[in-house]
Amino acid sequence: MRPLWRSYTRCTDGIIFVVDSCKEDRLEEAKLELLKIWKTACHIPVLVLANKQDLPSALDVSKIESQLGLKELGSTYHWHIQPTCAITGEGLDEGVEKLHELILNRRKMTRNGVSKNGLVKPSAAASKSSRKVQRSHSHHY
Repeated sequence: MRPLWRSYTRCTDGIIFVVDSCKEDRLEEAKLELLKIWKTACHIPVLVLANKQDLPSALDVSKIESQLGLKELGSTYHWHIQPTCAITGEGLDEGVEKLHELILNRRKMTRNGVSKNGLVKPSAAASKSSRKVQRSHSHHY
């Protein structure tokens, strides 16, 4: 499914990316996948769920954030990392609320003349004639 990121992110408002907090050896792979997603859709807010925080072997969220290289991404990328436990549901509501907030902020920026990728849009009059609704050709079942 990984080669299909582009087709799945075309009409997406937000992405939830789950990492296993106990598998430090898989964080490099997760980082590469996250970068691939952002390469095709840098404007889409991402919620990173650091799962299994209830286990004693879980990495600290700040260490996961560092190993995923989130702080180095710059202001073009909108993300939030949330410690969670999928079994108890702890942290999930807070994470989804934060993702919702990121999505609303992105929409607000888009309406206020900033494009999805953070660049200033041309004037509304200049771009009005070229606006078209893009249809997704991907089918989700």
